Amino acid sequence: MVAIPGGAYRIGGDDPDAVPGDGEGPVRTVVLEAFRVDPTAVTNAQFAAFVKATGYVTEAEEFGWSFVFHSLVDQGADVLDAAVPAAPWWRAVAGASWRRPSGGGSTVGDRRNHPVVHVSWRDADAYARWAGKRLPTEAEWEVAARGGLLGARYPWGDGFVVGQRCNTFRGDFPYGPCAGTVPVTSFRPNGYGLYNMAGNVWEWCADWWDTSRSGRVIRGGSYLCHESYCNRYRVAARTSTTPDSTTGHVGFRCAL
Repeated sequence: MVAIPGGAYRIGGDDPDAVPGDGEGPVRTVVLEAFRVDPTAVTNAQFAAFVKATGYVTEAEEFGWSFVFHSLVDQGADVLDAAVPAAPWWRAVAGASWRRPSGGGSTVGDRRNHPVVHVSWRDADAYARWAGKRLPTEAEWEVAARGGLLGARYPWGDGFVVGQRCNTFRGDFPYGPCAGTVPVTSFRPNGYGLYNMAGNVWEWCADWWDTSRSGRVIRGGSYLCHESYCNRYRVAARTSTTPDSTTGHVGFRCAL
């Protein structure tokens, strides 16, 4: 794990393309104790070891289905009659889970070093506890993601070129080509040595989104983020989803 020193840090953002209502700002100071964070998101291989050791069953496996991006659905998959009106590119796929990320006959055999997906917040928390760790707080996540840079928009600085430093959507969303996840050590790490703090998969944080406790914070964006739809691959960007949500683009890393 990578050691992040304690101290006072500036977090939040006032970017002109900030998402209204997401609470990215104002820029503010937080004081953190020293902590450690995994250099990568938890992989399929690591999660498989947890399942083998404990017999754990994920929520997607209990539900019997999970959401898969339309162009990634396995050809032989059983697509259920369930839709997300605001995001019609998602398909509810029977049997989709961390073991079968595209449903149908898909496997993680050739994706052992890809981030585990189709895991709920509760699944991520269970893994972290088994590993003797925990999920990072939102403030810890953002400080780690900045890599020691002050006020940078991205983990590497302020410039952004599609496909150069992180795995985000290429082409016209949502109908351009989509390759899904990439190995967790793809692209150069940030100044702290942390990989893919932007793009690839969203990462669960420990925090509730607000006092209603209806959602948990996710950070970092995913391979589906695109400037025309979801530009939340910026360091200060934030959003949330319900703790039992499982999709093909949300994973996690641990802290301590």
